[in-house]
Amino acid sequence: METKTIDKRRLEMLHALRVSVLLFLGFLFITQQVLTRGWLYELDHYILNLKNPHFKGLAGHILIGLDDLGLRWFTATVLLICAAFISWRFKSFRPLNLSFLALISLNLVVGVTKLVIGRTKPRLYIDVLHADGMSYPSGHASNALISWGLLAYLIYRYTNRAPFKGVKLYPLVGLITATVVIVSLIRNTHWFSDLLGGVFIGGALLIAIIAVDRFIPSDKQPS
Repeated sequence: METKTIDKRRLEMLHALRVSVLLFLGFLFITQQVLTRGWLYELDHYILNLKNPHFKGLAGHILIGLDDLGLRWFTATVLLICAAFISWRFKSFRPLNLSFLALISLNLVVGVTKLVIGRTKPRLYIDVLHADGMSYPSGHASNALISWGLLAYLIYRYTNRAPFKGVKLYPLVGLITATVVIVSLIRNTHWFSDLLGGVFIGGALLIAIIAVDRFIPSDKQPS
């Protein structure tokens, strides 16, 4: 039984690594498009020139609230509080360790990439690289995916016992991430390729962290 569990975790780890590599290659392709002004660059400017609806009053506040679902301090706070509760409940530091690993790796990779590329925001209606901009990749999109995604993963792994049998919240994570992407486009806070790059690098790091979790066994993790 124990051997079967180890083999299952190993297969899950290998699958996660493959998916993570594919997502990272996708991120590199998007980055290449941004740097060489490829067809994604053209799509960016086509979307920018569309007449976006303008929301004022209550609708505007709701839009900002939805955008905050990808805000760094908000997503990190929710993730760490929930991870701390799960750690306390199961007497294991793993949920907190995975959360810290996710937040540190995300901010390091995204932060360095932003500084190196230095792309300007679409609100300026100027698309220039190496201009001290912080547009590519989108931190909002990557924060939304990795923070809510890891939280959904932890909930699934630590509720995978009766009567819950593993609560799967991944569709909700997809909905939240898509919402952040759409709201960012409406508010002109990011180019489309910024958001796409954020989703791909956030997904790559999230799946890589899941691979780490699968690689290192834990007696206190139900599944």
